[in-house]
Amino acid sequence: MWWWREVVGLVLAGECEGCGRGRVVLCEGCRAALCGGVPGRVRPGAEAVGLPPVHAAAAYRDVVRAVLLAHKERGALALAGPLGVALAGAVRDAVGGRDAVLVPVPSARGTVRARGHDAMRRIALAAAGELRRTGTAARVAAVLRQRRPVADQAGLSSPQRLANLAGALEVVPGGERLLAHGSGRVVLVDDLMTTGATLTEAARAVRTSFTGARVYGVAAGEATEERPATGAHGPGVPPLRAAVVAAPSDSFETNRN
Repeated sequence: MWWWREVVGLVLAGECEGCGRGRVVLCEGCRAALCGGVPGRVRPGAEAVGLPPVHAAAAYRDVVRAVLLAHKERGALALAGPLGVALAGAVRDAVGGRDAVLVPVPSARGTVRARGHDAMRRIALAAAGELRRTGTAARVAAVLRQRRPVADQAGLSSPQRLANLAGALEVVPGGERLLAHGSGRVVLVDDLMTTGATLTEAARAVRTSFTGARVYGVAAGEATEERPATGAHGPGVPPLRAAVVAAPSDSFETNRN
């Protein structure tokens, strides 16, 4: 079960997950590297048709890479908070402080079971909380699911990744109602963007369920295969991503958190 990891992480803090120094989960210097960057618009080298505009909180390297991997792969659950703060900055950059619903890109059920937690859902919840704390209406709606297995993306080219993911995601029954209750933006949240194939497929799934939606898109993550489009990033811009989809009505519902 995941809960014991969280208790141990809070009570018996070991080395900083960013730099390995000090008996804290994340030291002040690494927290600043993670959360103190300037979010900005990024694009992959070869942009897929249907990819929303992507906004990244930080570049995927050094402290940012270490923190994200520690949270996702090693169950350092206390890092969801600072990762959520970093992601919230990218969401603000994309939607200009307007209301948003955050939709985590799903991992395979087997992956979630093996890790013992749903990394992206936790970070999305933390980001939504940070946005609300600072005056932006935000909710999380985990309405996407995998409808078929996909191959490991490692080593695949951009066209191969697009083909691998084509038609792999769908909105759960009733999920369109959660998306259609807002006049604001739907933000697709993922931990790492490389070629943009996952965001492209997630946006397709939302558009299919939510006919006529205009995709504004934002992503809060930039990996090594990405190139910044404009603007400068801080020393550690977290590898998170989100895609914003415009919705036609006025209020958002959230599914059970």
